[in-house]
Amino acid sequence: MSMRAQQMTSNPARRSVPGFFLAVGGACLVAATVGGHLALGLVTFGILAACSLALVLLGRRSETYQGFTEKEPDERFARIGGLAWAGTGIVLTVGNLSAFIGELASGRSGNPYFWFVATAAISYIVFVAFWSRHT
Repeated sequence: MSMRAQQMTSNPARRSVPGFFLAVGGACLVAATVGGHLALGLVTFGILAACSLALVLLGRRSETYQGFTEKEPDERFARIGGLAWAGTGIVLTVGNLSAFIGELASGRSGNPYFWFVATAAISYIVFVAFWSRHT
């Protein structure tokens, strides 16, 4: 077994991320099947299984992926990861806020989007307060 293959199999994070995608895909398949939407469950599982496979293949060749799955990534990878999470939070918050406004404009209550937006706003304030005291 090559040194790179040994590194891939010896680092639990490199296996757990693709495993997480498969587990979520399996949960979606079961939930969709129980809900009477087997085809949607199979499509969802297929997409997440493809993502899992892509991560396994990236883990063998991509320095970036390897950098993110180290126990303690260097400063560059830590910063990239933080910025990626921040960007993801912005996209999800704007998407939920847009859906909430669209629901209100359509004469509906805005649920569950209201709760997503409220949770995002509250968690933002809590994290700012927490990190301002701990950095």
